[in-house]
Amino acid sequence: MLNVVLAEDHATVREGIKMLVNAQTDMRVIGEAADGAAAIKKVREKRPDILVMDISMPEMNGLKATRKLKAEFPDVKILTLTRHADDSFLEQLISAGANGYVLKQSAPAELINAIRAIGSGKSYLDSSLAGKVMSSIAGRKLRGDQSGEISDREREVLRLIALGYANKEIASQQGLSVKTVEAHKANAMRKMNMTGRIDIVRYAILQGWLEDT
Repeated sequence: MLNVVLAEDHATVREGIKMLVNAQTDMRVIGEAADGAAAIKKVREKRPDILVMDISMPEMNGLKATRKLKAEFPDVKILTLTRHADDSFLEQLISAGANGYVLKQSAPAELINAIRAIGSGKSYLDSSLAGKVMSSIAGRKLRGDQSGEISDREREVLRLIALGYANKEIASQQGLSVKTVEAHKANAMRKMNMTGRIDIVRYAILQGWLEDT
């Protein structure tokens, strides 16, 4: 059972999402918040598996709340909701540590699929944005065709980072020290000409690592 906290300032929208989530047999809403500050407080109280959070909220917006939460609770999975399909929003949220990005105007099934994907350790991008992201990858000319230069271990570390795992989690999974994971990450990024987590996620999309299979 996936425990979910909802952060949405519009009560009617929040109630609709709550009903949708609670109608599923594998997830439930255990807490609600109407702004970013309240969302942080609720996560501290409830320790949910996933926080579903609107970006545009009073007091503290979803982007700032994501940054604060990831600093305090690096293992919490955050799914952001927005009406904005602009690349800048997506990049900022990926950089802040968000695990998923779903448009409010998408079908309800998109949200449920995203929650399940993130709950299973994957990242999720709204299906309507996939084409834009692939175009962005091509435009940036990320050197994905040189993946042969990185080792299998470095590639696996990049894959796990893209899926939302923290360095400590990766170290535990791979039987490595955190410092070794950090070294593999740094070496892979240098070889692939990557400058940050946004590039890692873009490369992961290009490789098909984030597909909901």
